[in-house]
Amino acid sequence: MAIHSGTSSSDDSVDRSERCAICALHASVERLRDLEIWRNRRWLLRHHPHPSPLLGWCLLDARRHLAGPIDFLDDEADEWGSVVQQASKLVKTVTGCDRVYAIAFGEGARHLHLHLIPRFQADQRSAAWSVADLYRDVETGREQPVPFESVEEFLAAARLQSQEGFIN
Repeated sequence: MAIHSGTSSSDDSVDRSERCAICALHASVERLRDLEIWRNRRWLLRHHPHPSPLLGWCLLDARRHLAGPIDFLDDEADEWGSVVQQASKLVKTVTGCDRVYAIAFGEGARHLHLHLIPRFQADQRSAAWSVADLYRDVETGREQPVPFESVEEFLAAARLQSQEGFIN
């Protein structure tokens, strides 16, 4: 499945799926089906894949291969703030968290993917940099991931909510 950003064809002329894990994920209908919440021609919102450290830990991906905001086209820059705001509100509404962290490093995959991480005051594992320890602990098996059944419930609620409040 080709991903089209709505920009000129030269922007997507190179097949990056061999080199970029996020481009490869976007090209796999099967892998995205279980995680995708919402998309438009520029952005894709998905839940963190299993094993997920926290319920509602989402990722907002650029659909076009780009490293970060420095590479935005004008229309992407114009829309970015609204999409981040709406995706953050969605995470907060569906999880009931106290706030939502937005983090993007771009070293693990040099394709813009913003982590939207729910912060629960009552769960110190989600506090500031402790969330990085939680991430590593789940990845190595020292902490249990969120049960996939819980993620499925979150996804159903988030998909329903996103139909009412996202930019087309």
